[in-house]
Amino acid sequence: MMKFHPYGDSAVLINFEQKIDPEINAKVIAIADTLENSEIKGLVSYIPAYCSITIIYNPLVTVYDEICEQVEELVAKSRDGKVPDPRTLNIPVCYEGDCSLDLEEVRKQTGLSPKSIIEIHTSITFQVYMLGFLPGFVYMGSLPESLSCARKPKPRLRVPPRSVGLAGLQTGIYPSEAPGGWQIIGKTPLNIFDGKNENPFLFKAGDQVKFHAISTKAHLKFELKVESGSFNIEEIYGQ
Repeated sequence: MMKFHPYGDSAVLINFEQKIDPEINAKVIAIADTLENSEIKGLVSYIPAYCSITIIYNPLVTVYDEICEQVEELVAKSRDGKVPDPRTLNIPVCYEGDCSLDLEEVRKQTGLSPKSIIEIHTSITFQVYMLGFLPGFVYMGSLPESLSCARKPKPRLRVPPRSVGLAGLQTGIYPSEAPGGWQIIGKTPLNIFDGKNENPFLFKAGDQVKFHAISTKAHLKFELKVESGSFNIEEIYGQ
């Protein structure tokens, strides 16, 4: 059930049951898809999250009650509509050497061998629940309990860009260098965020993601192709 709440003087927060659940997140994404193609008066932007969506509006054009009414009407009309099939992205990750800064720590926390950690991480089809924290930082779930691990007690001041990390039952990718406390188990050669592009984000909420392991040598070659502009990004999209 949707619950509407004022969020400051120019936003609406729509909450669902507060838990990480793919069905709840699918409802959030359906609202986001509906808003993308809507002509709601005064709509500025929207931010989908795990189990909520924030809608930002122009208070000089519309008011809280009006925006809530318009959203409710749109959602009611769209319930019988078909939600677009999610994209599948196949993401290369190097789990070796300097790319896997915390693989040993994850081994200690989980009791799994590095080989098992990598096998589990590459066997799962993850769902992108939301982007946040940094422009393009992607939150994905869910990991099995066997691979659950705590964040670092003292965050790093500098996590390398494109690092793949674990935290609790989530996996995520740092789009740029930043402080962070996730346990880093690998690194992708792909650009996660590029502000020069018309659409700067590699991922969007609702995407399905599969990781596959590559060697250090392959990672370096991949990076060179990406940096030179010779890599065709369409190669990562599955059916």
